[in-house]
Amino acid sequence: MGLWAIPSDVLARLRFATSPMAEVVGALKNLAPGRAGVDPVFALRHRAAFDAMLREYPGRRAVFEHYQRPGWLADFVSIPPPSTSPTIEDELRQISALSEQQLIAQLRVSTPSVLPPVLESAGVRADVLGLLEWTWTHTIATDWPRRERILRADIVTRTHRLAEHGFAGVLQDLGKRREWSDGHLRVNDHDLPTRQLAPSAQLSLVPSHANGSWVGWDGFDRYAVYYPVSGALADTGASRPGGVDRLIGANRARLLGGLDVPQTTSGLAATSGLPVGAVGNHLRVLLDAGLVAKRRSGREVLYWRTALGDELLAASR
Repeated sequence: MGLWAIPSDVLARLRFATSPMAEVVGALKNLAPGRAGVDPVFALRHRAAFDAMLREYPGRRAVFEHYQRPGWLADFVSIPPPSTSPTIEDELRQISALSEQQLIAQLRVSTPSVLPPVLESAGVRADVLGLLEWTWTHTIATDWPRRERILRADIVTRTHRLAEHGFAGVLQDLGKRREWSDGHLRVNDHDLPTRQLAPSAQLSLVPSHANGSWVGWDGFDRYAVYYPVSGALADTGASRPGGVDRLIGANRARLLGGLDVPQTTSGLAATSGLPVGAVGNHLRVLLDAGLVAKRRSGREVLYWRTALGDELLAASR
């Protein structure tokens, strides 16, 4: 099986990161025909336009058909994020920096069959970037603010778990086939030699809305484990008619404005100056209106603003 031997120095620098590219990978999985476990609503909404794009650009279609095989993704879509909060442009630049020979070699490893001639010639980089950029722009970009809030809520939860239960409490729960034992993390079921991470290496844990988990690396310096976000189906509370009308009032507007990042009730009370009980009452109204979302993190409940809450706040400003 594939194992990573992770030194304590690497664990001490363990970090969480978001990745727009990971959301693109998830979108491509959802748009693959005949794939199990896809989001049917997402596929129904975007597949017609996606298929039309592939018909117009045969090179992009070839990349889409050969960038993955069961249990393996092409390395270029799995490069670890360059920072904890990269933009899609940051991550596309990492791919653009690869030579066409490198891209072709990675496609040869990931394909379930022989590469077609269109992927063995000049222009592969343009086809790879074209496929990824189109998928981001047409299926993810407008939804990214909502997705990012959910990803960050997951990161907050796992950061709390790291403090309470240590590395084992976090590394054991990163998707199927992940096991942590005696300094080793199982990353896949392939019969590969154990990879020894250098003490100077950087390891990132990256939540994603994709259905599944995978790993990536950049040379011997940067590694990433991509895992399914646990808050993707966060309970936002039942939306009721008239809920938005109940938002009128300075205190609720102040609380809504304080939810740029996930917060607890006690945290909001501390920053707003309102009693904890009053904060809880206001948050229930915001939940009823669908303006905030919530999820449990250990013994606490985290709240963050939804896309509807962002729109309302932007309009009021």
